[in-house]
Amino acid sequence: MHGNYNEEMAWRRLQDIQREMENRRLIADGGPNLVWWPARFAQRLWLVAGLATRRPPRYSARSSRPVTY
Repeated sequence: MHGNYNEEMAWRRLQDIQREMENRRLIADGGPNLVWWPARFAQRLWLVAGLATRRPPRYSARSSRPVTY
């Protein structure tokens, strides 16, 4: 067994406890403010969809016609 195994487990446990305390504090304050999330997600989705549709056609090295996949 690794010599520092107990120390590693204690450190992970401490991190878990700290994470849980932070989560409980956030929930006690009314939870995270996610009002901005749907609008930001829609904006990013629109951008990604727009980039996907504005892509120029691919041309084959042997011909000047677009390659269809």
